[in-house]
Amino acid sequence: MKIALLSDIHANLPAFEAVLEDLEKQQPDAVYCLGDLVGYNVWPNQVISLVRKHGIATIAGNHDLKVSKILPSVGECSKEENSDYAYKLVGNKERDFLLTLPRHLRLEFQLNDQPLHMLLVHGSPRRINEYLLQELPEQYMLELVKEFKADILCFGHSHRPYHRVINSGENGIDHFHHLVNTGSVGKPKDGDVRACYVLIMIDQMASIKSKDAVRVEFIRVKYDVEKAAQAVELSLLPDALADNLRKAY
Repeated sequence: MKIALLSDIHANLPAFEAVLEDLEKQQPDAVYCLGDLVGYNVWPNQVISLVRKHGIATIAGNHDLKVSKILPSVGECSKEENSDYAYKLVGNKERDFLLTLPRHLRLEFQLNDQPLHMLLVHGSPRRINEYLLQELPEQYMLELVKEFKADILCFGHSHRPYHRVINSGENGIDHFHHLVNTGSVGKPKDGDVRACYVLIMIDQMASIKSKDAVRVEFIRVKYDVEKAAQAVELSLLPDALADNLRKAY
């Protein structure tokens, strides 16, 4: 089975459209979005419309939940002051959609007479805005995957993609866990301006006892970065967000 995971679109329509086009070529069996459809750019409603049109199962990100406190109207603030502008662009029906998204999604596979549990979250299973950075101590990550019974833990939020494998096995019996950060479709922070998403391949021989049983591939997609950056500059959003897109930080 080929599963596509994407996250942190952040209202970047050109990036999202490029990823959708690439997904047509990849032909995954399932597509999931790990949240943060909105924020930082000017196309939140168009992004939400495409997510719904394509039937992409989606969980809430911390930016999606911010719309609960910000009404869909444009204020009179200057560019420098109007940090809430991106959320004021979200329409009423789109707000309703965001505020009913689940926080987590859990998938269970039965392979080789053995369960394989996959947990999809935005930040972490503990907090929607927790950063699970690659350099976190292994012991902390082991406690996390054990607490939430996750053989494959997938998340976004930091906008920095990585795949890390850890072993919680004891007494010579291996139990491998996969930690997968999807990176960001619409606002990469790893120095690569291209949109990023993940393909996870699980076959019938996959097992928690094999380190290489789950294959993870990061897909980078070129898109019109300048179009997205100029949209920021032509809006009431801070110009610094355009620089973020052009330099991926």
